[in-house]
Amino acid sequence: MDTLRIAVIIGSTRPARFGDKPAKWIAAEAKKLESVEVELLDLVDYPMPFFEEPMGPSQLGKKYSNDVVKKWSAKIDAADAFIIVTPEYNHSTSGVLKNALDHLFPEWNNKPVGFVSYGGVGGARAVEHLRQISVELEMAPIRNAVHIQGSILFPIIMGKAQWNTETEAHLKDNADKMLSQLLWWAKALKAARMK
Repeated sequence: MDTLRIAVIIGSTRPARFGDKPAKWIAAEAKKLESVEVELLDLVDYPMPFFEEPMGPSQLGKKYSNDVVKKWSAKIDAADAFIIVTPEYNHSTSGVLKNALDHLFPEWNNKPVGFVSYGGVGGARAVEHLRQISVELEMAPIRNAVHIQGSILFPIIMGKAQWNTETEAHLKDNADKMLSQLLWWAKALKAARMK
């Protein structure tokens, strides 16, 4: 089987954000998989405007007017699978992540996506919204996810604890389940896309 490319997307651009910690960790876990290349995509590096194209991305045919969106498109197009690391804001995901998803369409199609989330109830409500968005983008959302509960998140945010190997060990079982499903779907969907 050809090498599979997994893109890990950091779904927050806030200063002093938490999301880079689990993103770097899940990227390192994904790199342990056989025949996989992993790239960390930080939305800080892709400052896209609010979606403002004259037509929806399903009609644009990858003909984007904004140079940053063109760069983003190329990265997403090259990936075979995604892991989205998302905060939960007001029972949903971040605006910057939703905007990054909205800018593209064919680049996402027929590819699996897994989630690592944090916030109230482990970011579960953000993931539920992202599952619905993913289906509309013709992606295959993975059932298992990594939900980082407040008991881990809030002490780290408040400076009373650190992200460490104990944190990672606590999350590893869920990460392994999610990655196993993601790899299975990535192989199956890549084979189907190549036909």
